[in-house]
Amino acid sequence: MEKFVIEGGTPLKGEVNLCGAKNSGFKLLIASLYCDSFSTIHNFSKIGDVYSTAEIIRDLGGQVIFGDNHILKVSAEGMRMQVFSKKSGRLSRASTYFVGPLLYRFGRAVLPIPGGCMIGKRPLDRHLEGIKALGASIKNTGEYYEIKATKLKGTRYRFAKNTHGGTDIMIIAACIADGKTILENAAQEPEIDDLINFLNQLGAKITRVGPRIIEIEGVNNFKPSNFTVMPDRNEAVTFACCALATRGDIFVHKANPDVLTAFLEALKNIGGGFGIEENGIRFFYKGKLKCINITTRPYPGFMTDWMSLWTILMTQAEGESMVHETIFENRFAFVSEIKKMKAKIDLFNPVIDNPEKVYNFNILDDKPEYFHAAKITGPSSLKATKQEITDVRAGASMILASLIASGKSELTNIEHVDRGYENLDERLRSLGAKIKRINV
Repeated sequence: MEKFVIEGGTPLKGEVNLCGAKNSGFKLLIASLYCDSFSTIHNFSKIGDVYSTAEIIRDLGGQVIFGDNHILKVSAEGMRMQVFSKKSGRLSRASTYFVGPLLYRFGRAVLPIPGGCMIGKRPLDRHLEGIKALGASIKNTGEYYEIKATKLKGTRYRFAKNTHGGTDIMIIAACIADGKTILENAAQEPEIDDLINFLNQLGAKITRVGPRIIEIEGVNNFKPSNFTVMPDRNEAVTFACCALATRGDIFVHKANPDVLTAFLEALKNIGGGFGIEENGIRFFYKGKLKCINITTRPYPGFMTDWMSLWTILMTQAEGESMVHETIFENRFAFVSEIKKMKAKIDLFNPVIDNPEKVYNFNILDDKPEYFHAAKITGPSSLKATKQEITDVRAGASMILASLIASGKSELTNIEHVDRGYENLDERLRSLGAKIKRINV
């Protein structure tokens, strides 16, 4: 077991490179299972999500070979299992992503309920209803989903609400369906287009014909490919917030402004410094930060994964800011820890006339004790404390708060951070952060 010990108060300065996108890399490993020989994936991120997916693939009989320079190879050669073990199935939230390749090879998939971060319920109905629409039968045993289909059939399917995972899973599965599948109200995230580009290189026929409409022509044969994972835009936001909150100056190589428009607009509104250059973006503190209100939205809106980092940044802004979370029903669990650091944050529920339309989560999953908005009053002089990390993004926000705070903070459950960030502590040290990883 390990923990972080962080001494705050140092402005972070320097240059940093982005790793491959967390929300793209693991999916490409799974999509590679349509091929009987090795696909090569470049710029994969050395994070828990990728390693757990690789372990599942090996458990099913497939092959994953990790090489140097962030290159790995994946093949379904030797794949013999269609049933997940309990251990492998609970390693990550990725189990339902395997439906397409398993049906392609065996006509059957037996999957446990996925794991992952505890930031709210994963609405699996948005995954499984789409698979049913493609002609699969699904049996819920209470512990497993048993999914069968001799051959999937193309369909027209409209997602009731935006779902990143549901869109991914339907794209992967529809690749092998007879005929054409049309997905309406499909998610727009850049990581989905990364998956589409990879599958098309394997031989799939997928076209985004509108912002939220995707057409897929089913195919029978696939060929291996070489592909480079897109840079992680969430990492870019993490380092940007570190630069501004610590009054530093960080150049983020490979940061792409085209996939950060909502974040850059928010930075402009609070007076945050940034400059777009040919090979990245420089983020820097240029004076007092202003308060603003933001609401998380599906892409191209302000991303839910940025919310906790932004909340910490707003503790350093002048005045009263508000953050309204609309994607997950219970994503403010980290606030109780941050308030121990003397942050002035009050949670509340805004009055909403039509919550079914405003909120992207399933309304039936909501509970009275969940809060969907935070009022942040700043600037606050944060104080070091001991904290427990609850999920990937909350972990990054707690690290950020600790970098701001006076004194030494201790963070436990850092495996959550390692699941989504490659060597984050090492890269922060390269920018001047006083952060140590200690065995306990």
